[in-house]
Amino acid sequence: MIRNLVLAALVGSLIGACTSTEKKEEDSSGTAPTSEGAISSSEMSFDPSGSDSGNIAGLTTIHFDYDKANLTSEARRILGENAEWIRGHGAVSLQIEGHCDERGSIEYNLSLGQRRAKAVKDYLVGLGLDGSRLSIISYGKEKPLNNGDTEEAYAANRRANFVPLPQ
Repeated sequence: MIRNLVLAALVGSLIGACTSTEKKEEDSSGTAPTSEGAISSSEMSFDPSGSDSGNIAGLTTIHFDYDKANLTSEARRILGENAEWIRGHGAVSLQIEGHCDERGSIEYNLSLGQRRAKAVKDYLVGLGLDGSRLSIISYGKEKPLNNGDTEEAYAANRRANFVPLPQ
């Protein structure tokens, strides 16, 4: 019963987090006007895997110890560097995704992933970033980077990564 409620809540939050797919009316130049009337001609060019891809210089995935949501000193150092990237990209919002290794139940890992993502967001807000540019989501153990069953694989999956979103 609880499992079904948690899954229903997760699906509801994923649906609620989606933005409208309505196509904005284009002007004669082929670009969509922004709400301020200015014309935006640049597309988002970030890797859709976000910081997990390793292709976004200055935006790095952080890792957690087993069964923990607290930030290590290394994670805080990386978040300080990520904060500089975020400040330098003022038109970009970020989704912080919390992940876990395969051990533990679906419900437990969804909760742990949520706590991890929230810890990251809270730390970044504490560094002076605008919390409205940061959203969080937990994938629990559903999106592993490494499908192995070694400690190395588990460690790779205990993470919070960052996906840039257009604002």
